[in-house]
Amino acid sequence: MKKLLLLIALVPMGSLMAQEQKAAAPKLYRAVPEKINNLVHTKLNASFDYSKSRLNGNVWITLKPHFYATDSLQLDAKGMDIKQVAVVKAGKNIPLKYQYDGWVLRINLDKSYTRNESYTIYIDYTAKPDELEVKGSAAITDAKGLYFINPTGEDKTKPTQIWTQGETEATSVWVPTIDKTNQKTTQEFNLTVPSKYVTLSNGKLVKQTKNANGTRTDSWKMDLPHAPYLFFMGVGEYAIIKDAYKGKEVSYYVEKAYEKVARKIFGNTPEMMQYFSNKLGVDYPWIKYSQIIGRDYVSGAMENTTATLHQESAQQDARELTDANGWEGTIAHELFHQWFGDYVTAESWSNLTVNESFADYSEYLWAEYKSGKDEAAFINWSAMNGYLNSKADASKHLVRFYYDSQEDMFDVVSYSKGGRILNMLRNYVGDDAFFKSLNKYLTDNKFGTGSAHKLRLAFEATTGKDLNWFFNQWYFNNGHPNLVISNNYDATTQKLMVVIKQTQNTGLFQLPVTIDIYHGANKKRQLVWAKNTADTFYFTASTKPDLVNVDADKILLAEKKETKTLEEYAHQFKYGGHYLDRREAIDMASKKISDAAAYSIVAAGLKDPYFRIRMKALGSFGTAKLDNATIALIEKMAKDDASKLVRADAISILGTQKNAAYASQFEQFVNDSSYSVAGAALLALNDVDSKKAYALANQLIKSPSKGRLSAAISSVIIANGDESAYDYIMGNFNKMPLSQAKFSALSSIVEFLAKVTDPAKFKAGVDAVVSFRNEIPAAARPQTDPVINNVFLKGLATKKEAAGAQALADYVKEKIKN
Repeated sequence: MKKLLLLIALVPMGSLMAQEQKAAAPKLYRAVPEKINNLVHTKLNASFDYSKSRLNGNVWITLKPHFYATDSLQLDAKGMDIKQVAVVKAGKNIPLKYQYDGWVLRINLDKSYTRNESYTIYIDYTAKPDELEVKGSAAITDAKGLYFINPTGEDKTKPTQIWTQGETEATSVWVPTIDKTNQKTTQEFNLTVPSKYVTLSNGKLVKQTKNANGTRTDSWKMDLPHAPYLFFMGVGEYAIIKDAYKGKEVSYYVEKAYEKVARKIFGNTPEMMQYFSNKLGVDYPWIKYSQIIGRDYVSGAMENTTATLHQESAQQDARELTDANGWEGTIAHELFHQWFGDYVTAESWSNLTVNESFADYSEYLWAEYKSGKDEAAFINWSAMNGYLNSKADASKHLVRFYYDSQEDMFDVVSYSKGGRILNMLRNYVGDDAFFKSLNKYLTDNKFGTGSAHKLRLAFEATTGKDLNWFFNQWYFNNGHPNLVISNNYDATTQKLMVVIKQTQNTGLFQLPVTIDIYHGANKKRQLVWAKNTADTFYFTASTKPDLVNVDADKILLAEKKETKTLEEYAHQFKYGGHYLDRREAIDMASKKISDAAAYSIVAAGLKDPYFRIRMKALGSFGTAKLDNATIALIEKMAKDDASKLVRADAISILGTQKNAAYASQFEQFVNDSSYSVAGAALLALNDVDSKKAYALANQLIKSPSKGRLSAAISSVIIANGDESAYDYIMGNFNKMPLSQAKFSALSSIVEFLAKVTDPAKFKAGVDAVVSFRNEIPAAARPQTDPVINNVFLKGLATKKEAAGAQALADYVKEKIKN
């Protein structure tokens, strides 16, 4: 599952509201689920009652005792009406006695079965997901497994769909099963739906049968075993775009409005399949690969075997795609799960790392191959920061056998930290050994289960190295190093001294550290091991180095404090080569931007070949007065930089110059094909001619807009207009999916509501903010609630009180309490 990081740490300003919560550690040991009976095959006949959001099912489950003989069976079955339970003998259903508490179905078998005997249980049931109250997670706002979207078609702005979300243990809301990761089963799903809809499920579509009542039954067959949480059903009106990989079907199910751009969104999938197959030495193992869009799906995406589900944010129109495919990393993430998670599945949620850390790291691998080392380094840095900035997560082990709920495992530790640990392991053993070890892990455990221990054993068998030290400190312990790095050169002895101190209180780490020592453009690399509270290393150098670059490959998962001069940073920018070498130099220079040397570092960043460094440089001048050469370069970037995102940022910088001479150019840029360029231009125009910008914004309301342009239109209208724009402003806000962008929009929404005097509209607007607040999953709300309540809503109430609208202020205060 590719979780949106907002669901882990939604608030970028979280440090302002940081809340250290030190709850007692969970006491219950989370063992690998005991296997008494093993799933063998699952055959399901399903039809759907759209009026009641129910599934009517008949399921035949074939099982075998795992080892010991047994005369009973326990199935997970949440919130169902159980109508019949029987054992199938010679084609006949023989009723069995059972007990059902609404969650677990306990069946008394007709005899004691040995491990050499299989048996088939038949169950006639109705699943009622909307009538079941279940606790959600940081990955999804609830866990009802089966979702009916606009089932009766009352909402004319939304399609009618059905989709399922099994992870973690929600498949058992819609089909009885043993809902554990260490179970594997083949399957047959026969889905009966209105004939106007298409269906998608795991495996291959083997037959379609038209029925006399206007329905059609689609038969999907999955011949290879996989875990129940990966079962999938999708139903709706979709355009299906067909592709292929080595003769296997690759298909993209999108809403019909996105049919023409589907290949621009998903079209790299076959190339990804080839690339990952080559790197892993295990060809894509399944019979087909499909990807489908689900409305109102808030989890990012889910790697159901052969049938990945994406949220609607994946559907980007042509103008969005001129900037970049913002969903490319997620597509890679879910595809990589087809190996790490589906082919070899974590034996328990405690070992989620062998699913999610690998999928997280696949985004780095794909970027490295497709976009280059700088983009991969940016992804690595972003993910590392996501973990390092989440202080509460430093206390968690990567492999956790103690947790309150399996949902707790879906955090930046399992994702971002785990992915960075894999990057360090790859750097340590080398590329060839890393991928050969992954091949062994996948081959040894195919169609079975994996764990951190099995991963370690695969690496040790391949490399011949004892890696307990690495796994003990990174997988079975918590925290990360806090490093204080310094160096000193003694001209008399011609010795360079480098000191690395570990200041964390979670125990010492054993760290292989690369150090590059520069004299001009020439560098010499040294490898040292930091193992103690303080380690001192000496190197011979005939002259003082121009730069000592510790952690030269920028792979250590650590907080680092290092003192370098501006001259050293300038040298690092020019010769370091790594994305972070340049980024760190620009960061330091931006803090001393009034210094001519610092200014020159930032200005040099404008010419960097990597677009994100150019963007970083554009955003680093602050309030510094720009010289003519810099302005001329930014003007050129605004017109014709190869990156639309860079163009947008350059336009924003020109807007801050408040130069009316740019107005006509900004007006021209508002019509650019890129939403980012157009949005930046509209805001820049507002800086120099607000009247013109407001008129343009009101014209742009009539055309589709997304992203930066949509936000700019709202901002300009809010800044210059009145509550007459209520329907547009709040309509846009209400249509936004649960996302970081929606949270970011809250500031301007609250600013707008302060202008609204109509009581009904004002209350509806406040209700929309409160509804968004309440939709945020429980795991994130300790961060988000204080900001929404104490900053946004209280601020709104204060403004209404100041305006003499006490009744409206009281309405807001009441909502804060609730």
